[in-house]
Amino acid sequence: MGSKDKNLEHLVACGVIPVVRAKSSEEALRVVEAVRKGGIDIIEITMTVPNAIGVIQTIAKESGQGILLGAGTVLDAETARACILAGAEFIVGPCFDEQLIKVCKRYSKIVIPGAVTPTEIVRAWEGGADLVKIFPAQQLGGPDYIKAIKAPLPQILFNPTGGIDITNAADYIRAGASVVSVGSAVIDKQALAEGKFEILTRKAKEFLKKVQEAR
Repeated sequence: MGSKDKNLEHLVACGVIPVVRAKSSEEALRVVEAVRKGGIDIIEITMTVPNAIGVIQTIAKESGQGILLGAGTVLDAETARACILAGAEFIVGPCFDEQLIKVCKRYSKIVIPGAVTPTEIVRAWEGGADLVKIFPAQQLGGPDYIKAIKAPLPQILFNPTGGIDITNAADYIRAGASVVSVGSAVIDKQALAEGKFEILTRKAKEFLKKVQEAR
């Protein structure tokens, strides 16, 4: 896509990151196309996907400039660099890792490390995070938790993930989340198994609408 600043602006403006755990590059490409039809041109491929870096490379090549592509569940700097070279524009980690952030800064890519407590959140932000991933959001207290920590930390951009669906997404945005990450609530596992990609398009559309209305 564009520069890092433009990509970050786009990420926050959209407000939704669909998280994909596909079985192959072909399936991932079809998911990308389905959610794009629903109005979301952002996708995160987790490192738990078989041959995840190869999948990122394929999507980057096949989708061109039309998709803001990210890598998730990135645990270390080496993996982050491999994902960036494969075409990832943003890197999401479950925890804070100083070296991982350094690599993302070196290549001028968006970095979203994970944190839970106020101490971890501030440390990640001071360490160079563009957004801070709050995981597992629902288990931590859901929108109430986001609202509570946003009050003393209004300058930090939060990206809650874990347990977010169509019924509570708007609550997270109203509580102060800048972006929500969502898995099966958009990337429906049954629809995926049955090849009903039109369901993914419909869910992406509904989810995006909920988030935009909450603003």
